[in-house]
Amino acid sequence: MAARPKPPADITPDDFYLKWLPEQAAGAPDQAAKLKGIHAVIQVVLTGEGGGEYYMTIQNGAFSTFKGKAENPRLTVTQSIENWRAINAGTLNPQMAFMTGKVKVSGDMGLAMKLGSIMGG
Repeated sequence: MAARPKPPADITPDDFYLKWLPEQAAGAPDQAAKLKGIHAVIQVVLTGEGGGEYYMTIQNGAFSTFKGKAENPRLTVTQSIENWRAINAGTLNPQMAFMTGKVKVSGDMGLAMKLGSIMGG
């Protein structure tokens, strides 16, 4: 099984969410197949200098990303820009970050667990 691709270390949140992530999703039809049947809006809040708000929609395997605040997200993930960078670099484990309060998740925890298992492998 291939390892999760890592974005460039200096990638901006805009480039990550609006370009890199959609390109990765488009190039991974096996991941899209795992998203079939999921209908959700996921809000991401990156705090600190250089952060921002982004959201993703999943509609039965179709994945889209946007900048801004979603109307009614089913799940919200909040973290500092520093922790976001560490997770993307692979130096901070996402599950450990959640357990230690470095990543805060609110909303549908069942969806969070399901997406975590999909994205992790």
